[in-house]
Amino acid sequence: MNLQEILEHRRAVRHFDPARLIDAERVKQCLEMATLAPTSSNMQLWECYHVTDEAVLKKLSRACFNQLTARSARQMVVFVTRQDRYHSHARAVIAFEEGNIRRNSPADKQLKRTAKQHLYYDRVIPFLYSRCFGLAGLARKMLAQTIGLFRPIVHQVSESDMRVVVHKSCALAVQTFMLAMSEAGYDTCPLEGFDSRLVKKALGLPYGVEINMVVTCGVRLPDGVWGDRFRLPFEETYHRVGQ
Repeated sequence: MNLQEILEHRRAVRHFDPARLIDAERVKQCLEMATLAPTSSNMQLWECYHVTDEAVLKKLSRACFNQLTARSARQMVVFVTRQDRYHSHARAVIAFEEGNIRRNSPADKQLKRTAKQHLYYDRVIPFLYSRCFGLAGLARKMLAQTIGLFRPIVHQVSESDMRVVVHKSCALAVQTFMLAMSEAGYDTCPLEGFDSRLVKKALGLPYGVEINMVVTCGVRLPDGVWGDRFRLPFEETYHRVGQ
């Protein structure tokens, strides 16, 4: 399928065929494709839990209020955010960028570019992603508001703002995964309705993890797609600025 066909094929499927198994390795390949999705500052503060175990699937179904799409799912993928790992991820990016700059930058610019990367990932990232009961974010917000009086600056720097940033990055990976699954001939349904506490318990996840989305997977039955797709008129969504 080309991209247009993939986009048209992907639907939120509510009922999967119990007789149609899906290849766990193929789903894993789709998740590998999802890692190619962009993330803010390339921090990649997300993880996925690919569930094929029947007992865990039942627990997740209950956590998703036993919706039909969850009850009939052949497999599930739970996407989570890991803002608590910003230190280790920043170090990993720095380690990569040092070699990346050596391989791809002119010799006379390598020192400056390396220093710039270290400043960003050693100082700025920890400053932006740190948490302290909202106080760190409040201090960042006040600083941004002050600097913003004199020059352009990012104003969305509170702890809740940074949480949104991490979830947006994770959602890009989720969408990439669902499109890859569609291209593979499989179906998915992204769920917002779930008990996050029960999802964490079913997967044994630590406190610092936040559930971004639960995605059910399988092959659709005829009644799995609930009618025609509704979208608002494009003219209400599209706004052109310029000639």
